[in-house]
Amino acid sequence: MKQLDPLARVFLSLLGVAFILTFLVRDTAHFSYDYKKGQPWKYDNLYAQFDFPIIKSDEQLLSEKVNFQEKVVPYYKFSSDQVNKALRQAERLELGRYKSAVISDLRTIYDKGIVGDDGVGENVDVIYVQKDKRAAKRPASDVYRLSDARTKLLDDMRAISGEATDSIFRELGVFDLVVPNLVFDKQTTDLVSAREGNAVSPTAGFVSSGELIVSNGEIVTSEVFQMIDSYKKEYEASLGRSSSRFLFWLGNLLVLIAILTVFYFVIRFTSPDIMFDSRFYYLLLVFFIFAATTLIVVRFNETCLYLVPFTLAALFLNAFFRPKVIMAVYIVSLLPLLVYAHNGMVPFMMFLTSGVVSIFVFKRFHKGWRQFVSAMLNFAVLVIVFFAFRLLDAVHEEPLRVVIYLFLSSLLCVLGYPLVFLFEKIFNLVSSSRLIELCDTSNPLLRELEKKAPGTFQHSLQVMNLADAAARSIDANVNLVRAAALYHDIGKVENPQCFVENESLIDKPEADKYHASLTPEQSAQDIIKHVSDGIHLAKVNQLPDVVTDFIRSHHGTSKVGYFYNIYLNNGGDPANAGWFTYDGRRPRSKEEVILMLCDSLEAASRTLKDYSPESVSAFVERIIKSKMDEEQFEESDITISEISTVRETLKNYLAQMHHERIVYPQRNKEKQIKAKQ
Repeated sequence: MKQLDPLARVFLSLLGVAFILTFLVRDTAHFSYDYKKGQPWKYDNLYAQFDFPIIKSDEQLLSEKVNFQEKVVPYYKFSSDQVNKALRQAERLELGRYKSAVISDLRTIYDKGIVGDDGVGENVDVIYVQKDKRAAKRPASDVYRLSDARTKLLDDMRAISGEATDSIFRELGVFDLVVPNLVFDKQTTDLVSAREGNAVSPTAGFVSSGELIVSNGEIVTSEVFQMIDSYKKEYEASLGRSSSRFLFWLGNLLVLIAILTVFYFVIRFTSPDIMFDSRFYYLLLVFFIFAATTLIVVRFNETCLYLVPFTLAALFLNAFFRPKVIMAVYIVSLLPLLVYAHNGMVPFMMFLTSGVVSIFVFKRFHKGWRQFVSAMLNFAVLVIVFFAFRLLDAVHEEPLRVVIYLFLSSLLCVLGYPLVFLFEKIFNLVSSSRLIELCDTSNPLLRELEKKAPGTFQHSLQVMNLADAAARSIDANVNLVRAAALYHDIGKVENPQCFVENESLIDKPEADKYHASLTPEQSAQDIIKHVSDGIHLAKVNQLPDVVTDFIRSHHGTSKVGYFYNIYLNNGGDPANAGWFTYDGRRPRSKEEVILMLCDSLEAASRTLKDYSPESVSAFVERIIKSKMDEEQFEESDITISEISTVRETLKNYLAQMHHERIVYPQRNKEKQIKAKQ
């Protein structure tokens, strides 16, 4: 099966990430206006694009429900048993000629209904009365309180018999026959009250399509705020329609593709050498992790964004890449936060600032317990920026909760950092600790180099020391340069006798030397082959890609000058210069430039006869000029100023490396003997 072109794999990866992230976007539209009650509307006039109801606020709904509950309509059940019992008792009383009048009056009073003196509140106007399984509303004034019912019976009897009957009726217990026959039903009262409370309308009006909601500069009052909120809810809910939903997802996909396009070109411009190896996919993974986390948190609970350790993304990048790559990719990784979070500018600026500070601080506080110092500094930066925005009235979250979230986020940076070592293994990357391990000369590959090509091994050690000094002078990656110097000529293990530093250790006639029987073209090809052999050995021994790049670029596209000059002196055609040209690539980083210079200088310095400062200075100038004339630095990010600094550093180092020593005088033995005599 034919493998995909590397560029095609990159584009498919970017497109796949865009599709996955699209499905993580919240399924509601993002209302892009930021508004606050009491603040002026800072946008253009806002008109309704569709009809929508004005939704009451939670406070309004609660207030109306409370008002309903305060106007509860009591529910009573008519007790026929109580009426019949009272009438039977009246039949048994010795009331003489007043019996029929008393019974008739009792029936009339009971028919209207009697409640206890504390039964119906003063503010109650209406009650429910259930009689014969049918309930009906009745004015509260139509029923008697117990005291009023007894007074009514007394007044009616006085009208018939006069004042003398009062004592007789009281003695016979006539007034005791008047008791409440309307029984309060609390359960039904509560049920009816709850049902009516729930029936409170959730809307407070209606806005038609095309109607002005708020104009530019208008103060957002409570009423205007309620209209905008209602429009926002309807706007977000409108995506439930299939046509709108399709456009919504399409728009999100295009936005994410735009962000990933920025991601692609950021890497292309800052470090094109990593576009087609595992480092690119590591960068894409870091972007995906934090972009996906942003979208998931925004979808379910935006406040928890302060809990996400976005600063950890900067630390993940800082472990393996140069500052310009780190900053560019980190900013792009925060773009989903800026685009999809409500008021996303605040967390974007918070974590951007903390990330920049953490990259600087982590270099000094990255070992052991010092990581907690770094975490606390990160926490302090986040809190300061948060309260700065709060002073501007740009955030309204509860400060204590946000501070707690930011503290936990800072601790998560410490807890999550060990994942760097897992990523290092998965993507064959190289961290500072890994580089230090590679510089251990006791590892098997370097031991093999020392055994099979001892001259090359010594050359590599000297190049390492030269490169170390040069890298420190311009603040380059010292550990990377040291490791690259040790492995840059590892390919010479495959054919060590081809190289003079190894062959010269063996005492053999000149005619038996390796290149004696070869043409210049053959000799050049054998020498050039050590680059491809080195790349092969690097892959077999799983050296990091970033170290392999030094093997590929340490000769750039220069020529094997010694044999090329012999070829030309023998009448060779310059058009065949390709036979003598290394098929590597030009250096792209300042570290690769340093290695190229140090490799050439160390090898050529062995041919010097005079190591005076003037001679060394001219020698270094000549080597650097030859590389520049061959345009070997054209693709690198090293500046003229940095080349100048490296030049002076290498001059001083070479002069000190080949410093003169005083000649010890020989002792005169004859004078010593005479002195003893």
